[in-house]
Amino acid sequence: MLPHVVIIGRPNVGKSTLFNRLVGKKLALVDDQPGVTRDRRLGDADLLGLAFTIVDTAGWEDDDAASLPGRMRAQTEAALTGAKVALFVIDARSGLTPLDEEIGRHLHQCNVPVILLANKAEGRAGDHGLFESYALGFGDPVAFSAEHGQGLGDLFEALLPVLGETEAVPDEEEHEDYTYDPKSVLKFAVVGRPNAGKSTLINRILGEDRLLVGPEAGITRDSIAVDFTWHDDAGEERAVRLIDTAGMRKKANVVEKLEKMSVADARHAIDFAEVVVLLLDATRGLEHQDLKIASMVLEEGRALMIAINKWDIAEDPSALFNGIRAALEDGLAQVRGVPLIAVSAMTGKGLDQMIATAFTLRDAWSQRVPTSALNRWFDTALEANPPPAPGGRRIKLRYITQAKTRPPSFVMFGTRLDQLPESYRRYLVNGIRRELGFDAVPIRLTLRSAKNPFAPK
Repeated sequence: MLPHVVIIGRPNVGKSTLFNRLVGKKLALVDDQPGVTRDRRLGDADLLGLAFTIVDTAGWEDDDAASLPGRMRAQTEAALTGAKVALFVIDARSGLTPLDEEIGRHLHQCNVPVILLANKAEGRAGDHGLFESYALGFGDPVAFSAEHGQGLGDLFEALLPVLGETEAVPDEEEHEDYTYDPKSVLKFAVVGRPNAGKSTLINRILGEDRLLVGPEAGITRDSIAVDFTWHDDAGEERAVRLIDTAGMRKKANVVEKLEKMSVADARHAIDFAEVVVLLLDATRGLEHQDLKIASMVLEEGRALMIAINKWDIAEDPSALFNGIRAALEDGLAQVRGVPLIAVSAMTGKGLDQMIATAFTLRDAWSQRVPTSALNRWFDTALEANPPPAPGGRRIKLRYITQAKTRPPSFVMFGTRLDQLPESYRRYLVNGIRRELGFDAVPIRLTLRSAKNPFAPK
């Protein structure tokens, strides 16, 4: 496990820009308005060969503990627990503020080493704030520009004595020879409309208030990944990476730039995930927006399951469950039998079943069928229901092969495939899913005309 380096500072001093600079990707949302970041976000950083986990936090604000900014501050304070070092970021161009001084006093009381980072120090405009920062009592500040990448060497020299030599853990999936390991970390994203209870659900699974929650809709903005260990029925430990996402409203209702960025980040989280659970609100049932989100997940080729949250307060639960099941069969005709589970983030009902189902779905999503077994099924399917013969000339389907997994993708060869009806294509896809153990995962079938060896070159 890599050491944690936590970024602390008041709003709008460039903490998320610094986070993105150190992880080498634009993972955290960045905007000119203050208070964009609300939850703690973790990323793997590699600074000139020095590896660590960088933690982005919400801007430190002096508000009532029960308010949203107050709850955000509590999340920031919690991030310091177990941290190896804190990067205290100030705005060199603005100079010291009373809030900077308050944060400094709090950090002096914490048992965590502090490195003072004077951000936005490019040019001469930051000199005054740089000199002022000595008054905070943390020694020499590191002059830095997260926007332009200036000061990385100085930051490395400041971190090295605290962190020592560290080595990055390689990502197995980046290697070309990567093969699926059923015991690898399950990347499991939770999506849905605002206020469906996504963050509350993840907190319940973790057994701690890791994510910011509250009655306000749209609290989550960044997609937040949290690792934990789940124990299956046999008592074995299974690694899971839970990914919380921003609520997705109807596109016509999303007008603010920040919400558009949050939705785009949620879509990126879906791309990263292996299995996605669409969380419904039992008090609202299944809405058209839910079906649009589900279709988007399937179009991205991710394994999909659906959970009905707030089951503990559902009215007439049996009728609700059956009604949602019937609506899904009609609304998601491209994939039949998507797993549907009743859960409660408040009581914990159904959460173990949900995670167990996610592992089963991933196994199906990742499996590869031997070509011989695939073509035995193919021959049987053609014999049971031969291809049509438009214009009196039968379409010839010769053989099929599995091109890739995750999602399962197949290539079918034959002649006159441009005249193959969509209904027959669905017959083959449903047969693959039903007969070869792919359950309700999305399947891609590509048609390719077989080459005629006697055709002129």
